[in-house]
Amino acid sequence: MNHEALKLNLMEEAVENILPPQILDVCQAGWGVDYADAVFTANTLHIMGWPQVECFFAGAGAALEPGGQLIVYGPFRYEGDYTSASNAEFDQWLKQRDPVSGIRDFEAVNALAEAVGLQLSADVTMPANNQLLVWRKSEV
Repeated sequence: MNHEALKLNLMEEAVENILPPQILDVCQAGWGVDYADAVFTANTLHIMGWPQVECFFAGAGAALEPGGQLIVYGPFRYEGDYTSASNAEFDQWLKQRDPVSGIRDFEAVNALAEAVGLQLSADVTMPANNQLLVWRKSEV
């Protein structure tokens, strides 16, 4: 974890509109926030077990205010297929390191998002065989 380095960077840059990073247990109810207008995570879903991925989406759905965005960066599979040979190799490495980790299927995470009132608004291909997925919480 690089929380201390991130905190130091934010202090050195005198950034005032970004809260310091916090360690988050995704399965902890409430996440310690009332409401958020956005939740961002990068390169995390593939290193969590599936129960924690489910907790993450439930927590994000609860934390986001209507119109809020959930933004997720990382590698995904589509209809069971990897987006590159290197992602297939990476997935094997992840599973050897920790059998509960691995590149997630877009369809499965999108179903989790939809179950908590989030609708996909963007799926952007990024460098290094990653995706940027953006969901928005319904206004109703």
